[in-house]
Amino acid sequence: MIRIAVVGNIGSGKTHISKLFGYPVFNADAEVVKLYRKNRKCYRKLKKILPNYIKSFPVKKSELLKAIIVSSYNLKKIVKIVHPEVRNKLNIFNKKNRNKKFVVLDIPLLIENKINKKNDILVFVDAKKKDIYRKLKKRNKTSIRIVKNLQKVQLPIERKKKKADFIIKNDFRNNSTKKNVKRLKEKILLNA
Repeated sequence: MIRIAVVGNIGSGKTHISKLFGYPVFNADAEVVKLYRKNRKCYRKLKKILPNYIKSFPVKKSELLKAIIVSSYNLKKIVKIVHPEVRNKLNIFNKKNRNKKFVVLDIPLLIENKINKKNDILVFVDAKKKDIYRKLKKRNKTSIRIVKNLQKVQLPIERKKKKADFIIKNDFRNNSTKKNVKRLKEKILLNA
């Protein structure tokens, strides 16, 4: 099984591009949402470290966002609790798909949390800042302050870009993005 890991800036379109590959996708953000909705153990741990923000089960994203706005240190606390759970889900995904030729990893903190493996194919999604911010403004309750606090726990974008095996441009126009993914898929298949 060859793992294609899609990395990039917040709001650059990693999830959309991951789906366009047409292989099984592990979406860490979706797994985190499930944890907040279904995992009482996770809720109790979050309530213990953030009692002023976490009020009830299921964990509300708005409560977590308030904690993150106040301090990027709160984000680090959340990550310490959530990431081991996400790693477990990733291990299950890998076992389930071990007979597939390719899988796609959509994990925002893949490199930062040393989840990537030596043989992973790293694909960096390159998008213009103005396009990203325009897209983020459309998302509900996404503020620039939240984005900046999230970016504090991420490697600088240029370092991620340098680590990448491939760079794919995302101009947020569906037809050109599909063509770019198709070309990249062909390159990956040739090299595999």
